[in-house]
Amino acid sequence: MSIVDVDPYLARQWEKWLKLGSSSARDHLIVAYAPLVKFVAGRVGSGLPASVDPGDLVSSGVLGLIDAIERFDPQFGVKFETFATPRIRGAIYDGLRELDWVPRSVRTHAKDIERAIADFEAVHGRSPSDAELATHLQISRDELHRWLSAISTTTVGPLERALDTGAVPQPISGEVPVVPAAAMEEREVREVMRAEIDELPDREKLVLSLYYDEGLTLIQISRVLGLSESRINQIHAKSVLHLRARLAAAGVA
Repeated sequence: MSIVDVDPYLARQWEKWLKLGSSSARDHLIVAYAPLVKFVAGRVGSGLPASVDPGDLVSSGVLGLIDAIERFDPQFGVKFETFATPRIRGAIYDGLRELDWVPRSVRTHAKDIERAIADFEAVHGRSPSDAELATHLQISRDELHRWLSAISTTTVGPLERALDTGAVPQPISGEVPVVPAAAMEEREVREVMRAEIDELPDREKLVLSLYYDEGLTLIQISRVLGLSESRINQIHAKSVLHLRARLAAAGVA
């Protein structure tokens, strides 16, 4: 069993770990790949408020790194960094949920906007504009944009995690066994989610598509659409809350 694209020292540590299960070799690998954790944590942390301790992100990321080392099989021909990065990122997102770092005021505003969107659509049968949403909330349009800007810092990670905005975080308790019924339910939820995304206003739908499907950053999306990054952040936050409201109306928790 061989490891490609690594220096001789790392190759020896991998050999000791994979063949002998040497805990010392595993510790050396954790140290060797620590810069990868710091890099991923830095990318995730760049969109978060200053109140979030970067050290907490790194600590969570190390758990993802350890999991990746223990699960890695070089026989599949994938570089370890490629294999490990999504696991490190996922562990950081899960750590954020456990930290409950979202300020209560931001969570409250997220719920208020979601409820206002649902109420407006129930009455008018269409999506509200920013001006109409602000009027419904009895705040100014500028205040609404300030709310959305604050909420935008909480919509990190994959869409499923972004949809947790405003919800009380639940503890992560390891992997959930996949059974056929659960897998079918997940597929059905995704189908409903995709159908509800298609019903969003064009600009909100486009931002979600570019961000989650095409993998563009919010800065790149701002350049594509010719809008400021702050405005794209607001549209993204509103689209996530809008989707949450539509999913709730469709009976999807």
